[in-house]
Amino acid sequence: MSGFSSLSASRPYAWPLAGGWDNTDTALLMIDLQRDFLDPEGYFARLGEDTGHGRRVLEPARRLLAAARRAGLRVIHTREGHRPDLSDLNDTKRLRAESAGAAIGSHGPLGRLLVRGEPGWEIIDSVAPEPGEPVVDKCGNGAFYATDLEQLLRRAGIRNLILCGVTTDVCVSSTLREANDRGFDCLVLEDVCGAARPELHDAVFEGLEREGGIFGAFANSGALLATLGAAG
Repeated sequence: MSGFSSLSASRPYAWPLAGGWDNTDTALLMIDLQRDFLDPEGYFARLGEDTGHGRRVLEPARRLLAAARRAGLRVIHTREGHRPDLSDLNDTKRLRAESAGAAIGSHGPLGRLLVRGEPGWEIIDSVAPEPGEPVVDKCGNGAFYATDLEQLLRRAGIRNLILCGVTTDVCVSSTLREANDRGFDCLVLEDVCGAARPELHDAVFEGLEREGGIFGAFANSGALLATLGAAG
């Protein structure tokens, strides 16, 4: 891939701040596009949340993945889930899920909720990893907590991250903040992120407008697709 200039369509600044980027220093992070969060029979639905806003991301995510792969962009996926014996589940998270009526590890239509290896823990087929694409398994909201994600990125020379996935206000936002604190320049794709309710989603992007992009920049995926398409 030839180098690209900063994305003029992103807000509140042209991402990345350092100028040009290419597939040697930039990675696409696909966050938690799992059945437990997006399937009407998964963990998220058992909490009483609406999966509709999250499911809207699947088609743009599919298009984004295809374009990124054609352009040779590094793609990394994340999955949230716990060991079958729940030894990595802290008491606070356990009690919170129990009080909401969807105890982690309890049985549902897609197997045990948020447990590694169960059907609900798997990534949705249309956006599933291809051979060679790393999958980072995490037990918390942020993708850097208790994982080797930072090691993978540093070893590959990555300094820019493109983020998308679910949910905007929890796992995407947590990962964004963690990445920002580690010095990565982040671009969040608004139409490839979803939340339980649109107002929760919108609040994240309202916050990104502050202080010149306090945690990073954001854009619609169309602008990035046009740029990646030019590399084809």
